[in-house]
Amino acid sequence: MTEAELLAQLDTWIKAKEGENFEFKEAKNRYDFEEMTKYCCALGNNGGGKFILGVTDKRPRQIVGSNAFQQPEHTRNALRDRLPVRIDFDLIAHPNGPVLVFHIAGRPVGTPIQYKGIYWTRDGDKLISMPADELKAVFAESGHDFSADICQGVTLADLDAESIEDFRRRWIEKTRRAGSETTADRLKTLNHTQLLADAELLNDGKLAYAALILFGTRKALGKHLAQAEVVWEYKSAEASGPAQAREEFREGFFGCYERLWQTINARNDTQSVQDGLFVLNVRTFSERAVREAILNAVSHRDYQLGGSVFVRQYPRRLEIDSPGGFPVGITEKNILDRQRPRNRRIAETFTKCGLVERSGQGMNLIFEESIRQSKPLPDFARTDQYQVGLTLHGMIQHPSLIRFLEKVGQEKTASFTTRDWLILDLVARKQKIPKEYDDRLKRLTDLGVIERVGGRRYMLGRRYYTFTGKPEAYTRDKGLGEEQNLTLLLNHITDHAATGTDFQTLCGVLPALTEDDVRSFLRKLSRRGSVHCKGTTRAALWYPGPEEGKLPRKQSGE
Repeated sequence: MTEAELLAQLDTWIKAKEGENFEFKEAKNRYDFEEMTKYCCALGNNGGGKFILGVTDKRPRQIVGSNAFQQPEHTRNALRDRLPVRIDFDLIAHPNGPVLVFHIAGRPVGTPIQYKGIYWTRDGDKLISMPADELKAVFAESGHDFSADICQGVTLADLDAESIEDFRRRWIEKTRRAGSETTADRLKTLNHTQLLADAELLNDGKLAYAALILFGTRKALGKHLAQAEVVWEYKSAEASGPAQAREEFREGFFGCYERLWQTINARNDTQSVQDGLFVLNVRTFSERAVREAILNAVSHRDYQLGGSVFVRQYPRRLEIDSPGGFPVGITEKNILDRQRPRNRRIAETFTKCGLVERSGQGMNLIFEESIRQSKPLPDFARTDQYQVGLTLHGMIQHPSLIRFLEKVGQEKTASFTTRDWLILDLVARKQKIPKEYDDRLKRLTDLGVIERVGGRRYMLGRRYYTFTGKPEAYTRDKGLGEEQNLTLLLNHITDHAATGTDFQTLCGVLPALTEDDVRSFLRKLSRRGSVHCKGTTRAALWYPGPEEGKLPRKQSGE
């Protein structure tokens, strides 16, 4: 939003009833971060909302401004480290002082969020722990969670002790990063039974399938759930035939996770790409993207189907296939915005120990990483109702763009959203920007990262061409100015006044523009009375001058 739009929106917010989706705090000079985290947790559990600092919470509300958090980006990141939901912010410059608004996304379907072991929610003006009946209703939203079912006959003896210790270590590190030393010290002292109970992997002395999938020995997995394995294959060429290398990882995920990445990385070459005087060394497959993709496959596959997770590696692409199609309500179009974990107990375990940074955000990170490295976007071309097929492409497309994004990243992109990265990818590929991204375009334009060319067409900003040392390319790609384009169209129509000019011919006059851009210019000339059209079909022709009997509109304000 623009500053004017944000101010208007703020006026609407302060008139709202404070409740489950709004929390107002005066916070002129300071506010307790721990308390804010609890409120944000409660907002997430109640469908999402806004935590607004710099506004009195008593009616009639007054804007007083807040200096509580001088570095809101750092505050946002600290909140995201503690709460597994998407969190954004706006800093609104109001005459009475700055107003800081944190936007808290709703929790994933079927997954309540907690802070320091408590599922916070609202009860009037108070914060309380979510009642048991509400928790039960939330868990029931996503349907049956196979990973939470009791695996009959499995005992602690069927689990690998080293894998459990690896999980403990990661959980302690994540807890310390969140600033909870007391909880971290307690985790150190727990025996394996109590540790698994605290992780909700053991109930009434019985182990859930999640415990077997994550920590089981090879023998136990083979006996109780043989399909819970990851199969890796390598092919050096596209030709059909047997793989050059193959390995089956049939053991608890924590026991093979690092070894699986090392196996992939052993054939993960470095691409040295020349960009002017610079040589860029980029790994074909980003470690972060690959790890997130595998975690997604293990978290969301259907364990009641007999197939395994397959990781097929080629020199320039990685294919990851997992049994079961997308969960109900998830499609390729909304996968970056919606969350519906199929195996909630496994997903929560990954979140607890920091393997997953933010619940439901793994796919966003995969897309962002691909764009940062100027690689084709991940695709789901092989996905159907029986499997999810994700392809990670490794070929670098625009080396100079990688260097530019690294530079911009050091300055501004800490606060970039996934939509911002998708816009940059579309602009780099000279694609039109969908209307649903309009709310992000002004910010990227203000930063000088992109520039509007015409219609819905944008290009990388002047600073990109300056950075790459090719200012002449900016002039070429920018093309003619608007008035120059209008003049070219008008001159062609005037030169062919006797016969008229069809639309496709006019598109040929400005071949660098889209048909929508040409239509937009013709409408502008028509409003000026410079041209008019006869006919409404493909046979329609354009002629100079205004339509007979009509006066041109005033040109002011165009």
